[in-house]
Amino acid sequence: MRVLIVEDDLDIADLLKVNLSDINLDCDVCHRGDTALNKILNNDYSLIILDLALPGLSGLEICREVREKKPLQPILMLTAKSSELDQIIGLEVGADDYMTKPFSIPSLQARVRARINRSQFFIKQSLG
Repeated sequence: MRVLIVEDDLDIADLLKVNLSDINLDCDVCHRGDTALNKILNNDYSLIILDLALPGLSGLEICREVREKKPLQPILMLTAKSSELDQIIGLEVGADDYMTKPFSIPSLQARVRARINRSQFFIKQSLG
């Protein structure tokens, strides 16, 4: 299973990659929004972990575009924007889940596993 981490903070991106590798996920990392959107539209990912404040294109813009072109793509927003309004907006533009920084690694790993398992279940149901 491949996950795309879209995070402009290099230390956080590395932390995510290491800890998701611990649960047997292959991770691609992207630090710019415009580059990330191109990767998402041209590759298959089990999950996108998406920051909101990115150079090139915002996480909200990416989420909107992905929802139009790949409506079943699982997206977990992971961002420092922690107000209730930010969370509502993130979920309304199409995120499947929303976590704020700072975050717990075990909680993140659990949410990632749950989101991937749920999407795999729905894919199997639609095929069978």
